[in-house]
Amino acid sequence: MEQVINCENVKFIYDNGEKDQRYAIDGLELSVNKGEFLVVLGRNGSGKSTLAKHFNALLIPKEGDVYVKGMNTKDESLTWDIRHNAGMVFQNPDNQIVANIVEEDVAFGPENMGIESNEIRSRVDKALKTVEMYDYRKFAPHLLSGGQKQRVAIAGILAMRPSIIVFDEPTAMLDPIGRREVIKTIIDLNINYNITIVLITHNMEEAVEADRIVVMDEGKIKLSGTPREIFSNVLKMKKIGLDVPQVTELSYELIKSGLDIKNDVLTINEMVEELCRLK
Repeated sequence: MEQVINCENVKFIYDNGEKDQRYAIDGLELSVNKGEFLVVLGRNGSGKSTLAKHFNALLIPKEGDVYVKGMNTKDESLTWDIRHNAGMVFQNPDNQIVANIVEEDVAFGPENMGIESNEIRSRVDKALKTVEMYDYRKFAPHLLSGGQKQRVAIAGILAMRPSIIVFDEPTAMLDPIGRREVIKTIIDLNINYNITIVLITHNMEEAVEADRIVVMDEGKIKLSGTPREIFSNVLKMKKIGLDVPQVTELSYELIKSGLDIKNDVLTINEMVEELCRLK
């Protein structure tokens, strides 16, 4: 399977002038496959957001190498190409929206790339339709909800036609409705447009949708596997300082109380099936 991101013995430390500093990323090895939906979980300070910024050369390893589609992020001559291939969406959409009209904001990236005006128009319309914000193209961004703003930010990245999008806790500042809107958009981009997704999050329900999860702590990868494999390790997750989806926690407690049900339940529907099976 083709790999689009490769981290080889990556180490990174924030230089704040103090002695005996701890590595934010410490000897990390990770590959991301083309078309994969990868979720990176970790508590605050685990290094997950620091890792995300390595994927489009916002940060450069102090040791080791990060390759994006074969391009080493340490090569400054490749930075533009790397960022063209790997777009990034952050927590706060207000920090990414630069124009006073939605469609002008989405056009900002392609304009900076020097793309011809007719092509920009086509890209902007398609990107807004993809995230279901085309009807708001003439709106001022400040009139939109948090979830709508985040979808406009995603459209701005889409208009630059990246093959990889890295989302650094994109729902952290959103209400439940906005969160569902954004996650639905992310899943759609992965399934229907074959865009490789890396989602940094601390929300376990969001992680259930992934192809693969890696769990970080102290700058290292502690666990890696499918959502079922990861979340069935309830005790390991709690030891790292993380929760599991509520229904997985419920199944864990029911098993402890003596019920014969699966330990890798991820959704409410699966829990209902398990409980009905006991009859």
